[in-house]
Amino acid sequence: MAIKKSQLYSTLWESCNQLRGGMDASLYKNYVLVLLFVKYMSDKQKSGADMIFHIPDGCTFDDMFRLKRDAHIGEAIDTMLAEWAKEFQLTGVLDKASFQDESNLGKGKDLVKTVGKLLNVFHYSGLDFSSNRAEDDDLIGDAYEYLMSMYASNAGKSGGEFCTPQDV
Repeated sequence: MAIKKSQLYSTLWESCNQLRGGMDASLYKNYVLVLLFVKYMSDKQKSGADMIFHIPDGCTFDDMFRLKRDAHIGEAIDTMLAEWAKEFQLTGVLDKASFQDESNLGKGKDLVKTVGKLLNVFHYSGLDFSSNRAEDDDLIGDAYEYLMSMYASNAGKSGGEFCTPQDV
């Protein structure tokens, strides 16, 4: 069964709630969309479907989730994302946000707690992309547009000031 957009949007909103207070809202997407992508790709691989990609060993969403209480979680996730970026030729995209950035995520135990909560949202939200069959559905694109519209409106600006509309 395909993921409902309302469920996706609810998960995105909750993930942003976990990041509130530590960073500017314009940076949320750098963390949230990367984890959404990793979760999506990891779930698709777990489904056993014929995939044309390879997730680097030890770098699945589940591998990240197992680290949720590890004191070095930020460093470990950054290392995993660097492997993803190399594998998918997305250096500067997937590894844009640092999960060990103390200025955005807190220091020490606060960083571990923030990143752990963020991982929890994607793990426990009921999002399971393994059975998602909508081949032409652009979930990541929809997620980006949703985040842009929510944070543009909260900043007193329209979404068009931040991104080009689909029509164009």
